[in-house]
Amino acid sequence: MSTQNKPKSFNELISGEQPVLVDFFATWCGPCQMMQPILEDVSKQMGTAVKVIKVDVDKNQLAASKFQVRGVPTLILFQNGKPLWRQSGVVPANQLVQVIRQHAKV
Repeated sequence: MSTQNKPKSFNELISGEQPVLVDFFATWCGPCQMMQPILEDVSKQMGTAVKVIKVDVDKNQLAASKFQVRGVPTLILFQNGKPLWRQSGVVPANQLVQVIRQHAKV
């Protein structure tokens, strides 16, 4: 039986060489909904240089707790499993692209 289709754990997702921008969000959060088109824009601009994932804090309380996410949205940029940058609140796409390039050196 192949394990290729097995979903990766959060730790596996953030542990690679490729930078990963994680959006900790909640479905009931208005500002979180504003981040969706911004993250899509960042993803288009950065292409394969960065992976963008969303983590619902209500469904993934362990991950949110581990990284001390107190408010949503909280964005954390990871590379090799280590947080390089974090910020709570809505962040414009151009600022996110700049942060990714500066911290992850892509």
